[in-house]
Amino acid sequence: MSHEPTIRLTVAQAVVKFLSSQYSVLDGDRRRFIPAAAGIFGHGNVAGFSQAFSQYADDLPFIQGRNEQALAHAGSALAKASNRKQTLAVTASIGPGAMNLVTAAALATINRLPLFLLPGDTYATKRQGPVLQELENPQDPSLTVNDAFRPVSAFFDRITRPEQLITALPKAFRVLANPAETGAVVLSLPQDIQSHAFDFPVSLFRDRDWTIRRTIPQPNDIAEAADVLGSAEKPLIIAGGGVHYSEAREALAEFAESTGIPVAETFGGKGSALNDADWVLGGIGLEGNPATNRLVAQADVILSIGTRLTDFATGSQTMFKNPDVRFVSINIAELDAIKQGAIAVLSDAKLGIEALSGDLSDYTVPGDWAREIGDQKADWAPQRSKALDPDTAFDKLAPENAELGIPDTDAVITQGQLIGLLQEHAQPGDTLIAAAGGPPGDLLKVWDATDDRRCHLEFGFSCMGYEIPAGIGVRLADPESTGRVSVFIGDGTFLMNPTEILTAAQEHLDITYVISENHGFQVIRRLQMMKYGEQFGNDFRYRGEEDTARLSGDYLHVDLGEIASGLGAKTIRATSAEEVRSALNETRDVHGPVAIVVPTIPLVDLPGSGVFWDVAPAEVAEQDWVAELRTDYEQGLEDQKWHI
Repeated sequence: MSHEPTIRLTVAQAVVKFLSSQYSVLDGDRRRFIPAAAGIFGHGNVAGFSQAFSQYADDLPFIQGRNEQALAHAGSALAKASNRKQTLAVTASIGPGAMNLVTAAALATINRLPLFLLPGDTYATKRQGPVLQELENPQDPSLTVNDAFRPVSAFFDRITRPEQLITALPKAFRVLANPAETGAVVLSLPQDIQSHAFDFPVSLFRDRDWTIRRTIPQPNDIAEAADVLGSAEKPLIIAGGGVHYSEAREALAEFAESTGIPVAETFGGKGSALNDADWVLGGIGLEGNPATNRLVAQADVILSIGTRLTDFATGSQTMFKNPDVRFVSINIAELDAIKQGAIAVLSDAKLGIEALSGDLSDYTVPGDWAREIGDQKADWAPQRSKALDPDTAFDKLAPENAELGIPDTDAVITQGQLIGLLQEHAQPGDTLIAAAGGPPGDLLKVWDATDDRRCHLEFGFSCMGYEIPAGIGVRLADPESTGRVSVFIGDGTFLMNPTEILTAAQEHLDITYVISENHGFQVIRRLQMMKYGEQFGNDFRYRGEEDTARLSGDYLHVDLGEIASGLGAKTIRATSAEEVRSALNETRDVHGPVAIVVPTIPLVDLPGSGVFWDVAPAEVAEQDWVAELRTDYEQGLEDQKWHI
């Protein structure tokens, strides 16, 4: 009888050794699935995992971080930038360290991004209990704080015996590599079990390839979809993140070029268009541009590709106003494919587009629709140019601006003009990153991501704090790239968690942080004014000396540059357009992190999208003006229509 050879390892050693031998493969592109690990050690993982990561440091590099959530965000950003071919493994101690990962797990799962998490857990043996940071539930002694991961994970398992790894690890990686199921994968590891040893089969640690499979469309589904599109008078495509993940941009360009069907982009789909062309519309929905949204309102057939169609894209179900509108969808997830009552093509985006192209080889959009597309684009172009032009002096006292009550600060350019400067500076291969707050919406509306001027937007979870660590993940996705990785972030988000700038310095990563200093949570202030009618708790002000119930004093005195400098970044404060140009040019080739702080004029927004969002003002309020806002809201509800 032959016996498979074994190797005696602790649980932590077995996990790390396994991680270092896993590979993803898509169309022959083979790369390390987990190119690095990251984490912070505490009593819940230091005895087990610090020893294991140290032992195998030559096989799996380890990144020391400042905040567990941020490190996990870096893993999600790596996954997004690599089209889901890679991610990080992140370890954390029990209790607060583990709980810091929950937000990041939700972000990864909601955005369908692979992320491997290794939170420590309380003792499995229980002979010590209760231990530090243990949740004592009298009804369920087996419950720990790590059970909070269950609803926000694509896969969760608690390892209470070493041999459970033999099946748990392959199951975990099956989910990571499955684009229809992927998200946060969590192995909860009691701290005592991490150090327990077992004779593991050697075969568990052999190099293993995980094929990222392309779902093949069914011919009948393609034929039905082509029949609907072939009869369309005003078709329109909504491109989502699946276009990127399936590497379908070239296929989409060929399809749109041959048919003339215009393409709108969601946050995840930003940059789906390879080159500027007549069919390129830009952003859609609540933060899209008004020209795109007017075309969507007219469309009689909507083809959505690789998108979840959240309420930002659908205007809370008010966008599709054509009474005869029909929907077709290409998606690998059936949950998403059937949304809006669509004819569902369950398929990889690239294969689905290619198949549809074959059945629609003789179709082109009617001339009237092509002209309408051109007219709407021509109407938007000068509005966009005016909002972004950094060389046009902004008159705070102009009648249309004076009524905004713009405060007197040292800022002389708007956030839109700052984006114009970033656009002017962008080169092919550069990546601009944004997440929550004003920057991602502004970039969706106006950024030209064609010619490989990449725009990395996280808005599935709208998570403040993603941006700075995301720069690390994007840089790790292509460490040899000479393209500039820039993080565009408001001062509100920057102050939440700037500490991973130090990690970027520690790892010698070239990342530029462009900080828009507008003295508050300005995008929420804007929404607050629309839905409540008065600013409260969003400006960064001292508590008033007379009105002590409100923050009504002067703006907070915060030196964002000193914060960034203290964390290891070369820092420049640039006020005028010329100073910003100079700062961007002078720092393009600087090694290590760079922070450029730019004062921007508060309360000045880009042109509106013209789209409704179902955020309800109070039904009753002491302030008279709220009733009018409520009436406007209820009128907006009348445009909602569900397509089932």
